[in-house]
Amino acid sequence: MHHSRLCTIVIDCETDDLAGAATFWSHALGKSIVTLDEDGDGKYARLATADDEPIILLQRVAHDSRVHLDIESDDLEAEVQRLEKLGATRVSHMHDRWWVMQAPSGHRFCVVRPQRERFGPHLNRWE
Repeated sequence: MHHSRLCTIVIDCETDDLAGAATFWSHALGKSIVTLDEDGDGKYARLATADDEPIILLQRVAHDSRVHLDIESDDLEAEVQRLEKLGATRVSHMHDRWWVMQAPSGHRFCVVRPQRERFGPHLNRWE
């Protein structure tokens, strides 16, 4: 048995001005900026969300701008295998931190370890 849930909406930004993108989305969504440098590498900014809302990250990328979802799970491999049975495929793996997956529709998304200290609520339970 393992658990998973939608955890993050990631706004991929093909830009050199992540602060400008974060400012736009902050005003557009009515969410304050928590940080313009989430991991200390200048690639992620985070907007403020409530504990029961998905995290909103802006990610500086080298590909076309788009939005992707992160699904958090307490068992990465079990969740990836479950999604493969639904037709998703593995694209790339990042140091046991996450899997980039592709849905049958062509959309990319990530399966990640739990992103918040408290993993519940709204968990899906999978046998």
